[in-house]
Amino acid sequence: MRPRILIVDDHEVVRQGVRSVLSHARPEWEICGEASDGKQAIEAVQRLKPDVVILDITMPSISGLQAAPQIAKLNKDCRILIFTMHESERITKDVRAAGAHGYVQKSQAGRDLIVAIDALLAGGTFFGGTARKKPEGDIPPGISFCWVCVATG
Repeated sequence: MRPRILIVDDHEVVRQGVRSVLSHARPEWEICGEASDGKQAIEAVQRLKPDVVILDITMPSISGLQAAPQIAKLNKDCRILIFTMHESERITKDVRAAGAHGYVQKSQAGRDLIVAIDALLAGGTFFGGTARKKPEGDIPPGISFCWVCVATG
């Protein structure tokens, strides 16, 4: 079965860029939908049942960090990849506190986006350019969350 991916960002050009990168790099992946804010993302997850949600951190209505735990409740198997323009120890802490598996900076998306999604689909994590395989044994409850961004221009 083809992995299903939902793209969530409040900027249409970013959504188009992510769609383009994913479609060219992994045509076997299905882009099942798009949303422009956290509220729409939550509704789309209920309706579309994606395997991965690429979720921008800063959006109107409900932020990515606020939407992630709600998405996790709706679909426990869904992997959440967060998009961010920022890099700091605080981002890593916030993403981990939200129960996420990692993040990708928008400025590094050309290099890291596909690697990050591959890692999440394999049950692993991706934090700041580092993918880790799924750990042996039981995995603690909760889901992961990563920031992924696409530099357009």
